[in-house]
Amino acid sequence: MTSIERIYQDIDAHFDAHLERVRTLVRQPSISGDGTGMAETAAMVAGLIREAGGTAEIVPTPGWPVVYGEIHAGAPKTLLVYGMYDVQPVAGEQWRVPDPFGGYLHDMPNLGQCLVNRGVANQKGPLASFFNTLLSFRAVGQPYPVNLKFMIEGEEELGSRNLPGFVTQNRERLKADYAYFAHFSQDPSGKVIMYLGVKGILFLELIARGGDWGGPTSRGIHGSNAVWLHSPTWLLLHALASMVTPDQKHVLIDGFYDDIIPPSAEDEALLERLITTFTPETQLGEYDVRRFKYDLTGVPLLRKYLYQPQLNIDGIISGYTGEGTKTLLPNEARAKIDIRMIQNMRPERMLQLVKDHLARHGYGDKIEVMVHDGYPPGKAGLSANPAAQAMLQAYRDLGFEPEIWPHLAGSAPFYLFTETLGIPIAMGGLGQGGRQHSPDEYATVEGIRICEKSIAAFLCNLPAK
Repeated sequence: MTSIERIYQDIDAHFDAHLERVRTLVRQPSISGDGTGMAETAAMVAGLIREAGGTAEIVPTPGWPVVYGEIHAGAPKTLLVYGMYDVQPVAGEQWRVPDPFGGYLHDMPNLGQCLVNRGVANQKGPLASFFNTLLSFRAVGQPYPVNLKFMIEGEEELGSRNLPGFVTQNRERLKADYAYFAHFSQDPSGKVIMYLGVKGILFLELIARGGDWGGPTSRGIHGSNAVWLHSPTWLLLHALASMVTPDQKHVLIDGFYDDIIPPSAEDEALLERLITTFTPETQLGEYDVRRFKYDLTGVPLLRKYLYQPQLNIDGIISGYTGEGTKTLLPNEARAKIDIRMIQNMRPERMLQLVKDHLARHGYGDKIEVMVHDGYPPGKAGLSANPAAQAMLQAYRDLGFEPEIWPHLAGSAPFYLFTETLGIPIAMGGLGQGGRQHSPDEYATVEGIRICEKSIAAFLCNLPAK
């Protein structure tokens, strides 16, 4: 029996205990938005690093701390493991289980037994699976194939706002040959989707208040006054409407599309291969929508999804939204928006374009622009990326041929690895989880098991010299 087969066997033999370890981590709330359980979860992650044979410290930042750790295996190469221990809030959500942090095992339609819990898919489930895999290496007496460093942040859901500062201050000890982000990569049909990068993001809040231009300045007032007084809410709505065409297909901010560059030759080849396996119906079903915005199929549809930047309204808040009636002219209106950026686009330029647009349309002195977070895209690639090649081989070792995408439409601070540190990064792992940021977030139980095996294969496939 080979060493990897012994590790697989140990994962199977002790999977009940492994599953309980995943449940223990996800049961601990860690909501970075309001601070619930953050200190306790950071301590748990540090404990997992020490249990795997390493040293760990909880490094303060101006926000939530980064958990940093090292395991010296005496190997020639080093892997930097990136992860996150924070999760999204659950307030106002209706779950099918009694407690979103209860760690419940529940049979989900068409999925079988699942662990249903906030953060189990995004991203504490894959993180816990990584540490479970290390325990199986130790249990069978198999040395780790690489030295390990850990950078587990507590602000990914807040835009990783303090991670760049941590990286800048710790560049020397973050030196590594490869980087890795554990992620459940199977869709509901079982197909493996492999992403080779991420889009960038700029998250803004637009705030309209009454002032010299008009509108109430200190409090909401009786709604009958709207006949002769301005409304900050209408002002904000018109400003938002000026940014996108009515069909939502085109952003009207001058210069928004100017920095787009065409896909690389490698990406073009991936796009052509994608159309042979890409199933749009799966995407529609997963998100419970009936049609796409564009009347396109195949590569043209994928081009829109992957290579077009977008402006999205995440939420609008103003006035009275409770039960019953209350006529009110609000003194303030807020909209949270995000801009997804593709290769060659930078958040600083996008911010200036938004400000210029508001000024040009007469809103410059009426609407405040608050920046919450932002970072550029991160492109990992495949052909020249030994970490991605190791992940690809891990899938194949376990009998899966992945559908390879040039990048994810979502965002993560991968640029810190690809640009700042100059480290090739891979994201992935088998297993199926879903409903991230939504009620009934889940990971399939069998998916957690096979995720651990794929992580073991990935570690063993990394070039050792």
